[in-house]
This record gives sequence, structure tokens and C-alpha cells, in this order.
Amino acid sequence: MTAAEETAPHDRHAPYGELRARAASGEIEEVVVAVPDLQGRLQGSRLAAPYFLQETVTEGFGACVYLLATDVEMDTGPGYAVDAWESGFGDFVLRPDPGTLRCPPWDPGTAQVLADAHWPDGSPVGMAPRQVLRGQLDRLAARGLRAYAGTELEFLVFLDTYREAWERRYHGLTPATRHNVDYALQGLEGVEPVVRRIRREMVRAGLALETARGECHPGQYEIVFRYAEALAACDDHVFFKNGAKQIAAAEGAALTFMPQFGAGEGNSCHLHLSLRGEDGSPVFADPDAELGMSALMRHFVAGQLACLPEFALLMAPNVNSYKRLRAGGFAPSGIAWGWDNRTCAVRVVGAGAGLRIEHRVPGGDANPYLAVAAAVAAGLYGVEHRLPLPAPHPGNALADATVPRLPGTLGEALHRWERSDRAVRAFGADVVAHYAQAARAELAAFETAVTDWERMRGFERL
Repeated sequence: MTAAEETAPHDRHAPYGELRARAASGEIEEVVVAVPDLQGRLQGSRLAAPYFLQETVTEGFGACVYLLATDVEMDTGPGYAVDAWESGFGDFVLRPDPGTLRCPPWDPGTAQVLADAHWPDGSPVGMAPRQVLRGQLDRLAARGLRAYAGTELEFLVFLDTYREAWERRYHGLTPATRHNVDYALQGLEGVEPVVRRIRREMVRAGLALETARGECHPGQYEIVFRYAEALAACDDHVFFKNGAKQIAAAEGAALTFMPQFGAGEGNSCHLHLSLRGEDGSPVFADPDAELGMSALMRHFVAGQLACLPEFALLMAPNVNSYKRLRAGGFAPSGIAWGWDNRTCAVRVVGAGAGLRIEHRVPGGDANPYLAVAAAVAAGLYGVEHRLPLPAPHPGNALADATVPRLPGTLGEALHRWERSDRAVRAFGADVVAHYAQAARAELAAFETAVTDWERMRGFERL
């Protein structure tokens, strides 16, 4: 089934039976219809449940086109493939995907559903993150393959409210743990009230919790949910990220997923990815083949290494992303793969049906749809060109100066992305131009900002 067919409106009444019953009883009063934006945030509107059920499920809901052409501050402008000014800030149509319907326990009386953006003629908005991923999944489907993914999100928890943090300009905040609590079972008393509620309410909302633990940086924690088909895994990711912030706010705390908040370890979003056949059979493992990896997997991993410099923008989309990927940190700064080797950008881990790649480049700011799309596109490039896989890196790739480097800044990543023939062939020229403009907007905002570092360095002494 194509991406367009998956989002066709012909049968949209059928999946909402339970919602209709709960709305009729007064249990559900509102439905939040949300679209993931370029940053992976949820943007949308609250609709009265009767209106949603009577009209939106079949007709869709209008929302301004600029939602898919803005920076973090919601500023838009020329240069995007979707130009809000030229279109007079008109609407596209959000068509709810019933498979994403959830009822967040922290927002009583409310259901939430993700939507896909379509133009008035019914065609999908190709630059929308969910559609970018669907395009790559369709390419896999043409080969009889399906992608399964899981994301490991780290975040920092502070014992300050978001308003207090804002008013202090995010200085002098109190982390919820005092020291490194990586795998620790004590010293978590400050963070546990918040993360316990996040864990439990996400499970109540239908996410399958896998693991949870403290992490290295003071206040840092990681919650991992069970892998799923790639699109569903990304939907879970954005639902979790949005909800975790809401729960933290309700608890009088604040949390951040930004890749590098300060000195020390940053927040990662390690991406696990594997492929299966149409019948659900795993296709990566082959015990009789070289390295125990099927030829398909070897080519797929080789494609990651070949395309990482040009596709890095989709995994590390912000100025701050590259502070985490700095040399000397624990996040990868070079391009290498290894067996169960956390110093490599691409770690191969697991066995049999669980054999998979772990992409260690994305940080907590990564848009999951784009990061997974980049990994799939890179893998397909390797498969299509039957790229040979070099030997796995045997030791510390972080300290090996012979390992090819990732882009060191957003500017370098942008340069490689917008000049990449591979990116154009995989994603289309419009998508490449659209996300290049998103990077330019981020760079322009940063380059005109005056930082605390500059004030400390120059206020008195220059």
C-alpha cells in the first residue's frame, strides 16, 4: 500500500467506535489533532469531540501551512519549499491517522491523534516529516521489506518549573540528581517522583515500556519503549516527548531533551533499526554468512557509513547538536561501525531475530521521522550499490584519528546536504531544499545572537 493510500479518508469512521462511545458518555470531551513539525514537535488544535467525530474524521481539519515551514521560534520566511507568505498563509488539510489515537492520562477528558498534512487537492505534503519517512518505507516495501525501529531518549530533569527556568534564563537550575547515577539504584530520590509518573502514565496511554534508568549527567535519565514498526515507533517517540514535558510541568519540574545543556554528557537519542520481510521474518541475520550478517545487512550498514556525512543534517539538525558530537565526548565524532562498540557511530548489536544496528549519532533534539528516514535511505543506497562493508573497528573509535569525521558544525552538515546528489535521489529536490532552509534559519538565528560567553569574554576586557 502506498503512503497516499494509507492516509486516504475512505474508511475513517470505522476505527473510532470506542471514541464515539466514550464521547457519548461524556468521558472524552475534546480531541487534540496534531501534526509533527520540522523539529518533531506536535502542533495542532483542540477540537470538541462531537465536531471531530461528525466532520474531521471524514473532511479533515484546516491548519496553516506555515506549521511545516518554521524554526523553533515559529518564524517563517522565504526559502522553504512551502512558502507561507506566497500562499497568503493559507491552509492545508490535516487528516487524522486513527492508528495513532491515544488518551493521555495526564490530560483527563482528552484524546489525541496525529494527522497527516494534505494539499486541498488531496495530495500529501511531501515535506512533512511523517511523509518523508513514508517515502523511504515505500521504497523498502517495493523490495518486500519493512523497517522496525526503537529510540532511546535521554533527558535532564530539574527541580525548577519551566517558568522559573525561563526567568533565570536557564541559569542556576537544580538538577534532580546530584552526581552520576548511571545504572544506580540509589541517589534517585529527587528524580524518581517525576520519572515514575512519566513511566506509569505512558504505559497507561498504551506505550510498551522496556527499560528505565538513571544516566551519567546530574539530573539525567533514560526511558526506553519497545520497538515497533518504524512509523509507529516515531509516533510513540513524539507522543512521549510531548507528554513527558507536560507531566514534568504538572509536577513542578522541568526537563530538557536538548543535546548539550552544559558541560558533561549530552542527551542522546540512540536509534535502533532492523529490517524484516513481508511475512515478518528477520532478514539481517545469517549464521552461515560472513560476520553472521546477511549480505543485505552488510550492504545496509555500509550505506550508513557512505551517506552519513551527507545525511547528518537529518540526524543532527541544530547548532547545539554538534556540541554533543564534539571530539573528546562520548557521542561519536567519527564515522565507523563496530560489534557492540559504543565508541562507533554505528553499533551492530544483538543476534538472530534481534540483530540490528544502533545509530548513535542522533541527539535528543532529533526529529525521529527524519532520523529514521535518513538511516533507511542510507541503507538502501548501500543495498542498491552493493557496497562492501569494511572490517569492524576493533577499539576506541573516539580516539582514533584515522576514522573519517562527521560534519563538525551545522554549517558543514548543511553544505554537504544541499550539495548531495544522493539526498536528491533519495528524498527529492523539494525535501532537500526545504530542510536546507530550516538549517539556514537555525544558523541565521544563532549568528545574530549575543551569547553569555561573549559577554563574559568581552564586556570588561575588550
